[in-house]
Amino acid sequence: MRLAEHCRERLATIRAADRFRRRRVIEGAHGPEVVADGRRCINFCSNDYLGLAADPTLSRRLAAAAGDVGTGSAASQLVTGHNAEHAALEAELAEWVGRERALVFATGYAANVGVVSALMGKRDHIVADALNHASLIDGARLSGAAKHVYAHADAGAADAALQACEGGNRLLVTDSVFSMDGDTAPLAALAASAQARDAWHAVDDAHGLGVFGPAGAGRVAEEGLGSDRVPLLLATLGKSVGAAGAFVAGDDDVIEAILQSARSLIFSTAPPPALAAAAHAGVASARTGDDRRRHLHGLIARFRRGAAELDLPLETSDSPIQPLVLGAEARALTLSDALLARGYLVGAIRPPTVAPGTSRLRVTLTAGHSAAQVDGLLAALSDAIHDGAARRRSPARESA
Repeated sequence: MRLAEHCRERLATIRAADRFRRRRVIEGAHGPEVVADGRRCINFCSNDYLGLAADPTLSRRLAAAAGDVGTGSAASQLVTGHNAEHAALEAELAEWVGRERALVFATGYAANVGVVSALMGKRDHIVADALNHASLIDGARLSGAAKHVYAHADAGAADAALQACEGGNRLLVTDSVFSMDGDTAPLAALAASAQARDAWHAVDDAHGLGVFGPAGAGRVAEEGLGSDRVPLLLATLGKSVGAAGAFVAGDDDVIEAILQSARSLIFSTAPPPALAAAAHAGVASARTGDDRRRHLHGLIARFRRGAAELDLPLETSDSPIQPLVLGAEARALTLSDALLARGYLVGAIRPPTVAPGTSRLRVTLTAGHSAAQVDGLLAALSDAIHDGAARRRSPARESA
């Protein structure tokens, strides 16, 4: 079979399962209001939690830095790609999350894959939450370590899995806030288990950084977990920070060992130094962004109250991620399209991103949204759901 024919058959299977995905073209800035495929709409499927992705402070810093240091780093970090802008960003990140040192990667995926595979090997054991991000799963696979998956957010099951591991090093790894469900791992209990079982503990705080904790330092900081309890703290710079990239933070020797071993860092060109400068500005804004955080948490509470009044079955979440689980792929797509027709962009999340039978709308709130926009989304959801129910009861619909 020719490759093109194989791909056509594969695409037909994806389409038949309502799992085909299409990139939307966004014109202009990525903020709470966007022009998507030529249509202006209010964006409720962004991870820009503090509303910094289009903040003029960051864009001015990016432009100024590009004038000074250019647009590319020209080499990997261990050759000549490590610029003073990268070093300044790493120092700021380490101070923010209360660690001795931080190391910047080009993407969150590169950070998670690189850190896990750098530290774990074939004689080791990785104990992981069932709903961990794909990058953590892939890092575990690449490491060659034995993998032990525990039931989602079940600290007792994690402890039992750690206890059952024999020989080698043990790594307990979890997201802090889970990207598709919006709930939070039992971080303190997991840290206690890791410490009691002589295991290392890694937390990806990508969706917690900037949103929770003192000065927005994340869920790990909110729980008061230092490097003795969470020696590997990972997070991204493309969500609350409003820029791009990611980092791992920890004790100096731990970070140096990762720098010397992580293939996704060693064999990648370093991120552009001007982008590091913009991320540095984003970190400064996030650290001092208590007003933004208060506004965001107010919107989260407002949305959940409104959803309860409309009897919308939201999952339990105090984060900006508010999932409305619908079940079938077709139902999620239909409701997403109905919202877009009303001027609201909310993505339909389907397998393999989530488990079969749990397709959903993933509503994400940001500090850039207004109360009126949240109220408008709730009204549009109610209208779209009721309109869809009426069509399903229609004889013409049933015979179609």
